[in-house]
Amino acid sequence: MKLFIHSIQQNSHTLLLIVLSLLFTATVLAKDSAPRPFDDIKPINQFIREMVQKHTFRQTYLEELFQKTRLHPSILEAISRPAEAKPWYDYRPIFVTPSRIKGGVEFWEKYKQALELASNTFGVPEEIIVSIIGVETRYGRHTGRYPIIDSLSTLAFAYPPRSKFFRSELEQFLLMTREEQLDPLTLKGSYAGAMGMPQFISSSFRRYAVDFDKSGQRNLWESPVDAIGSVANYFKKHHWHPGEPIASKVSVHGERYRLLLSKGIKPDKTRQELLDNGVILPDGLPAQLKGRLLSFETKDGPEYWVGWHNFYVISRYNHSALYSMAVYQLSEKIHAQYNETD
Repeated sequence: MKLFIHSIQQNSHTLLLIVLSLLFTATVLAKDSAPRPFDDIKPINQFIREMVQKHTFRQTYLEELFQKTRLHPSILEAISRPAEAKPWYDYRPIFVTPSRIKGGVEFWEKYKQALELASNTFGVPEEIIVSIIGVETRYGRHTGRYPIIDSLSTLAFAYPPRSKFFRSELEQFLLMTREEQLDPLTLKGSYAGAMGMPQFISSSFRRYAVDFDKSGQRNLWESPVDAIGSVANYFKKHHWHPGEPIASKVSVHGERYRLLLSKGIKPDKTRQELLDNGVILPDGLPAQLKGRLLSFETKDGPEYWVGWHNFYVISRYNHSALYSMAVYQLSEKIHAQYNETD
């Protein structure tokens, strides 16, 4: 009996040590991942000087601003594991889901007039506009939790692989907030600094965001109508071709089609070149179309599609064939279900 009690006491002591060790480890990890001031402020001071010289910002204003800016280790972790690194059979279920389809139909019904006006004005189908907003933020429900200035500063000054790009976006962000008379410390977005319902980066906001609801301000956070108009304008400015197909599921034969499977999305093969290399295309496609043969990995083997010009235009939003295909397939599902309920 004494041995049994002693064993319980020993096991309890061991269990307590394990729990304390786990709590200590969790505390250390939480501390390591907590936002903190930047260790190296030299590149920030250099950036401030550039902004003062190039854009006549007040130096004291920027110094006070960056004193309140924080580095987020969680941002550096997130950017190292993008969803686009997944195979198609894992990527598709993230975005093409019953809830996003249902949400897209509800969004379309609620903003039918704005979507129709945007489609007529910019030539972009309603379902594509809806799908983009669905993929990006679930129709505005998840627009991001990071202070945008923290996201952009973390990546500009602590992520060497893309520091040049994010320094440029930080510059654009400060110009945008000055032009729109917004507080740069209060705006929140994704870990990569994308903002609002359509997740525009700062340079895209300045170039493509529109005041579609005529309120006097381009508000991509709280105005679905502005988000709708801005997405449509984005695609128009990237040369969307109204009425043309986006992508076609195809079959292949022989071996020559393999020569067409190279990296990239930009359409570079004529309809006849695709046919000559073993790609079996659907009937009724315009003869002047150019496309790119793409392979998507499914659990049952490769699935072949041809992405046309408008597929490439979707990829200007996110330079990934997986992204463009998810937007396209979600848009098709939303369109079909919307027509059933209309």
